[in-house]
Amino acid sequence: MAAVAAPPAPVPPVAPPAPVSAAAVASSVQPAAAQPAATPSALWLIGSRLREYAASTFEQRKPWGEVLERTSFSKPSSLQEAAGRLRKNAGYFKINYLIIILLTVAVTLLTHPSSLVVLGSLAASWVYVFAIRQGPLVISGKELSEREKLLGMSGISFLVVFMLTSVANVLFSALTLSFAIIGLHGAMRTPDDLFLDDSDSNQGLLSILTGSRPNTSGANAV
Repeated sequence: MAAVAAPPAPVPPVAPPAPVSAAAVASSVQPAAAQPAATPSALWLIGSRLREYAASTFEQRKPWGEVLERTSFSKPSSLQEAAGRLRKNAGYFKINYLIIILLTVAVTLLTHPSSLVVLGSLAASWVYVFAIRQGPLVISGKELSEREKLLGMSGISFLVVFMLTSVANVLFSALTLSFAIIGLHGAMRTPDDLFLDDSDSNQGLLSILTGSRPNTSGANAV
């Protein structure tokens, strides 16, 4: 006789999957734009480099006692002599003259708080658009490129400074006053007692902006 096959073993029931909460699903598909954006390290790197450059530049300033030495002031005999003095003094005291310009602009802005607020707002908007904002900038459904953002921010800044506010007049007044002080000092101070080499005599205030390193042969401020 043929053997009777045994009935198949019963299959154990499969447990249903654990329910997933709506909060877990929402967090897993949360868009990248909703994630908190950290300030990029590039912003801090730029700030650190600017601080280092400013510190190394201002270390080369001359002692203010040498700038204001009473016995070194005299009236120039001619316009040509005054121009020669100004050229030599600008090469030697260029860091001190730059400090005078910055202090004059700072004091002028402090006496015009509205202009200071406008410049601070513009600076903050530039930092936000180009450094802090992580996602693309979209206006009327169009994503702006880096060039378009630069042109747009430049145009807005120009309009605000020169057309919509009096910031340009305030800055022009500050620069005019600072250059008048520098011109008067440079023309009246005799440079005969200054240690000038070729690099000092050939460099002026613009050498700071072009990246020329200040001369370290002179006396440093204490």
